[in-house]
Amino acid sequence: MDPEKEAQFYSRLKEELNNTSTWPSSYLYKFIIPSDNAKIARIEEIFDNKGAVITTKESSNGKYTAVSIQLIMESADAVIGKYKEVGEIEGVISL
Repeated sequence: MDPEKEAQFYSRLKEELNNTSTWPSSYLYKFIIPSDNAKIARIEEIFDNKGAVITTKESSNGKYTAVSIQLIMESADAVIGKYKEVGEIEGVISL
């Protein structure tokens, strides 16, 4: 993604999160990734130290895996920070 568009996207997301949430707040992340145990493990590592509830579901053909993570986040900036960390993993689609 173009760095300027990415900055605008995260700016809008931060504004929306601050308008709709009181921090700290429960937040649900959802990602779709190619079914790759190393990539799934990397996502789990990113959220592991926060007491997250992580669920995975493989697609019917086995090519993709949906990963959902529910946890308490301290701020909109913390939410965005995790999106950026996960975004560094190749092939991840954030929902």
